[in-house]
Amino acid sequence: MEHLVLVLSLSIAGGVGAGCRFVLDGIIKSRTIIAFPIGTMIVNIAGSFLLGLITGFAISHSMPEAWRTILGVGFCGGFTTFSTASFETVRLAQQRRFSAAALNAFGMLLGSLLAAGLGVWLGSLSI
Repeated sequence: MEHLVLVLSLSIAGGVGAGCRFVLDGIIKSRTIIAFPIGTMIVNIAGSFLLGLITGFAISHSMPEAWRTILGVGFCGGFTTFSTASFETVRLAQQRRFSAAALNAFGMLLGSLLAAGLGVWLGSLSI
């Protein structure tokens, strides 16, 4: 029964995360005029920060494993999107926008790593 509750909670959190990604990406797209997938980049960097924050907090403050799974795997997994980022990078390269493709791929990677590191550090601070 405990595993069933975890799986259902994980599924709900993933759905909520995906819904949040859809809304945030839509808001960003409606407010920008550049032909660059900035919404996906912002979502993935924000999701990396949030996962880092959850991880740092979990390590330093003994967050229950179920909550780490629900928030980290469920919500953050649903919120972030590697496949869309990959597709958008390939699409930019196919359009011969090689600088934009490189910025999308490597900028998102670097931004996500830095955001995750900052999140881990902030999450591990004493409250």
